[in-house]
Amino acid sequence: MPELGLRMAGSGAETLEPSVLCLMSRDDVRHLLLGDGRIAARLAAKLGERVTELERRLEDAVFRPVPARVASTLALLAGSGDDDVRLTHEQLADLVGTTRETVTKVLGDLRDRGLVTSRRGRIRVHDSRALSDLAASGGSTAVTGGHTSRRA
Repeated sequence: MPELGLRMAGSGAETLEPSVLCLMSRDDVRHLLLGDGRIAARLAAKLGERVTELERRLEDAVFRPVPARVASTLALLAGSGDDDVRLTHEQLADLVGTTRETVTKVLGDLRDRGLVTSRRGRIRVHDSRALSDLAASGGSTAVTGGHTSRRA
């Protein structure tokens, strides 16, 4: 059986809200997966979803301008209604592969359009559908002109 997720040494994670973490040994995971095919099938489906999402994010980072990536990410995290996204500008920049300064400029443009407001550690999405439309159109903004800005 392949060793799924066992190359995590030196990796870390940070939660955005209170969370519960469960640790299982390799043998416990193997026993669980072999003991119930439904669990193995569900895990395979979740891994497939994860690969699809990582492919989308990689494609976005390579081919889409920063405003489109910011708009797409905010629309995805906000869901279908008005919602607060609990991210700092720096965290959002890390998610979309740009700098905090660029994210701040793009958010300023989105604010001027009435699509978002932001305050310390939260971005309020007022129209996730308009953000999705902006992302689909390439996300060109007055501030960045649709040009990408990436960390070196």
